[in-house]
Amino acid sequence: MPRQFLVAAAVLSALATAAQACTRCVYLGPNDTVMVARSMDWVEDPGSEVWVFPRGMKRNGTAGPGSLEWTSRYGSAVVSFYGIASVDGMNEKGLVANTLYLVESDYGKRVAGRPTMSIACWTQYVLDSFATVKEAVAALEKEPFTVVAPILPNGEPGVGHMAISDPTGDSAILEYVKGKLVVHHGRQFQVMTNSPTFDQQLSLNAYWKEIGGLTMLPGTNRAADRFARASFYVTNLPQTADPKRAVAQIFSVIRGVSVPLGFTVPDKPNIASTIWRTVYDHKDRVMYFDSATSPTVFWLPLESLSFDAGAPVKRLALKAGETYSGDASETLKPAEPFAFLQAKPD
Repeated sequence: MPRQFLVAAAVLSALATAAQACTRCVYLGPNDTVMVARSMDWVEDPGSEVWVFPRGMKRNGTAGPGSLEWTSRYGSAVVSFYGIASVDGMNEKGLVANTLYLVESDYGKRVAGRPTMSIACWTQYVLDSFATVKEAVAALEKEPFTVVAPILPNGEPGVGHMAISDPTGDSAILEYVKGKLVVHHGRQFQVMTNSPTFDQQLSLNAYWKEIGGLTMLPGTNRAADRFARASFYVTNLPQTADPKRAVAQIFSVIRGVSVPLGFTVPDKPNIASTIWRTVYDHKDRVMYFDSATSPTVFWLPLESLSFDAGAPVKRLALKAGETYSGDASETLKPAEPFAFLQAKPD
């Protein structure tokens, strides 16, 4: 192996900081076929469940006095995290938000006169408020609120970055670096993992693209390696407009970058197993959910759900190991919405 390759590989390994491992990738196919997949990799089962929220819900940013208040414009189907946050979901307009762990996140200090918001609400706010990526970016770039990151129930800091996508195939990556929101906006941003920050992820991936995926792909579970593998496969999949085939293809990519259940790395507790995966069909407005501890995949066609203002909040219980298969929309049960995790601004 050429010496320059060994040196470059060593540098890449050093830059690929270990973090809570998640991956997000978008498949862009013919006839407006757009699929997005994500994996949730975590050090323990966060007790995730699926929730359906209607329009017209009154929200509060749960970050002390001066918290942002809003009313949901759009209904959504989301995945909860510890029963205190929304981290993944699709709204009735087909906008998808996926929030992944990013240890380098820095949300900055509270700004006088600017509302605050617990990061537990961030994903839900985006799904409640926007129909397209373009609309979301235009509003969020103005930084209308300050995100506050509380400590999670397992003691980890609640820090992350968000990927959003819509039925046009548009994407944006949103992350807070040195107290400022940094946005990468465009269809080309199909993949996101964890550390390092997204600009560095792009630089690392450029190196692997130069080598070529048919020559070599990095195989570890580090974020930079998962980024390179997901990027190569999602951009080289055979094109299909068949939704069943497209769902199967994007599932095969996200499973290929998942971490086996129970796998640990000595002295690196932040390398975590994949707990669950989601796939969203933007065109047909369908959420697919794949648990690492269940033998089957279930889905929710959003067209079969009621998002009317005043409709009941519904929940699909998962914490006790419940198993569902196929269309699970009739299995949803009315439930009281969970309370978002409180945060205390500095």
